[in-house]
Amino acid sequence: MTLALLATSHSPLLEHADLDPAVAAELDAAFGEARAFVHDFDPDIVVNFGPDHYNGFFYSLMPPFCVGYAAESIGDYGSPAGRLDVPEDVARELAEAVIGEGIDLAVSLDMRIDHGAVQPMEILYGDITAKPFVPIFINSVAPPFTPLRRVRLLGEAVGRYLRTRDEKILLIASGGLSHDPPVPRLADATPDQREMLLGRAGPVTPEARRARQRRVIDTAREFAAGTAAIQDLAPEWDRKLLRVLASGDLAPLDAWSPEEMTRVAGNSSHEVRSWIAGYAALGAAGAYTVRYGYYRPIRELIAGFALTTVALA
Repeated sequence: MTLALLATSHSPLLEHADLDPAVAAELDAAFGEARAFVHDFDPDIVVNFGPDHYNGFFYSLMPPFCVGYAAESIGDYGSPAGRLDVPEDVARELAEAVIGEGIDLAVSLDMRIDHGAVQPMEILYGDITAKPFVPIFINSVAPPFTPLRRVRLLGEAVGRYLRTRDEKILLIASGGLSHDPPVPRLADATPDQREMLLGRAGPVTPEARRARQRRVIDTAREFAAGTAAIQDLAPEWDRKLLRVLASGDLAPLDAWSPEEMTRVAGNSSHEVRSWIAGYAALGAAGAYTVRYGYYRPIRELIAGFALTTVALA
């Protein structure tokens, strides 16, 4: 057994934002560090913790956690579309082991995933089928949210299973940190948005998808200019989270309530659940050390953007 972790923010705006050249160079350097770490590790399997943005999971049935036995990328925001190479036997054994520990993990034999799951593979390899890939969905946009303690326990259970395997396994945690993009919310949704959130609007037409994406791109530009009516980023909250994760003791995060996370760091700050699960999974295999860390609040991406590479000590 050998495990390693890449935890990284994602953003559908990476190819659409007008970044300051110095910031763009920083991001390129951070992605270069990630690629070097991962290529040196050379995993046999990737296990990905990631969210969804009402592209594969809807309020018609919204599980807190789900593992895919098979998965297809929908290709939103120009991300690669198509089937992923999911090793069904590994996904099934993982699900059985985690459920056996009392974690209520749903399973999908036909999971739909979006940029939130595949963007790290695209950045690392330029090919979402480059490695066998097991997707684990964590609900991070649709209240009510499960307590962070359950997210930590999920990660620990996944890590205990993975440490029994002989392969080299890369954990990817995708999402966060603080951000509040214009994602529809059930509490104040229009009738059409409510149908979409419930998954009853039918297949999304190319025109509707482009309009949805255009709204996010336009909001990002307004946010960078200081005119968008969305919640600000929370660098202090982001840095506190990164310090706790690096410490190896994730238990203090159990006390972070979903309501306070939303209030301080934005509704989509809940994507850090992927980071908590990833760090917890690695910690279940042993003590770890952060090899590389990057953080900058980037308004053009509507994100407190972070990336860490983490290895067993």
